[in-house]
Amino acid sequence: MTEDQQDLLEMARENLAVARLLVDGKFFGIAASRAYYVMFYVAEAFLEGEEMSFSKHSAVIAAFGREFVHKGKVPVEFHRFLTETQELRFTGDYGAPHAVSEEQARLAVDRARQFLDLGERLIGRLPPEEKV
Repeated sequence: MTEDQQDLLEMARENLAVARLLVDGKFFGIAASRAYYVMFYVAEAFLEGEEMSFSKHSAVIAAFGREFVHKGKVPVEFHRFLTETQELRFTGDYGAPHAVSEEQARLAVDRARQFLDLGERLIGRLPPEEKV
């Protein structure tokens, strides 16, 4: 694992912790947005391992699908998780208040956890979190 990949996975882990707090606090739209960023950072970490970097979210999502899903390196559902949660992020960030339901937010957070688990399995384990 490169230093950049580790940084991205650590950002994903932090966003997952925040997403869990937000969903428990009933901030469902913001929780879904943070869940998307977990997945996005993990996808970037995968691409970083191939020395690929993009400035647009759409390019990261497309390259992740092309380089990892279509080549059979990761299960297809992870690309779907990423695209569906991106749409939910737009709803949470730009939609009407309460546009994201609790069920949608909890599903997004669970999928984000699965995404981070996949990243740690295939890219490398993060050091244990420090307790404050």
